[in-house]
Amino acid sequence: MSTRSDDVKEAAAAAAKNKKTLEKHVENLSGSSRRERQMSAAIISVVAKEDPEKVAPHINEILDALNRPEAQTRWEVLDTLTQLVPVDSRSCDKALVGAETALFDEDSGPLRLAAMRFLCTYGATTENRSEKVWPLIDEGIQCYHGDLEFLDMLVGVIEFSAGKLAPQVKGELAARMKFDAENGKGQLKKRASRIEDNLKK
Repeated sequence: MSTRSDDVKEAAAAAAKNKKTLEKHVENLSGSSRRERQMSAAIISVVAKEDPEKVAPHINEILDALNRPEAQTRWEVLDTLTQLVPVDSRSCDKALVGAETALFDEDSGPLRLAAMRFLCTYGATTENRSEKVWPLIDEGIQCYHGDLEFLDMLVGVIEFSAGKLAPQVKGELAARMKFDAENGKGQLKKRASRIEDNLKK
């Protein structure tokens, strides 16, 4: 997984200050250079973490970038969309198909993790959305249990469990976490128990 290099941070700081620079990175998302797409997607993701409002006007171009072939562009885009859920959750509806594809990508752990985080953040916003994404989150929990990125995925599920969930979703998530909360060890047990606690509130 790529780390946030100083180059990306510097470029993100410049893009945050200058609208034209940010627009250039948005344009790069649909460009022909894989390297530029990845770099610009990473820069936009950093800007979104600092100030999602700056990125929000470009949400359609960002959504479109979920169709790029390379994993990194897509996981950076999903990270950006996760930041945009509180700003424009309705537009984020359009990311569900791309997020589902990403969640079950066999080749990229970071992409699966970014998809899970997005789905959890989006699903926490309303009962209706929680019902829509719960089958995907549930399948993800079962598929990746014990994988390298699973504990990080559970951080997303903790956020989901504290959201506005439909009663049925709450019940099924509690049932899904019961075994790990009772029999897990270390961080697995701790995170599963935290999810259980959130659901009881």
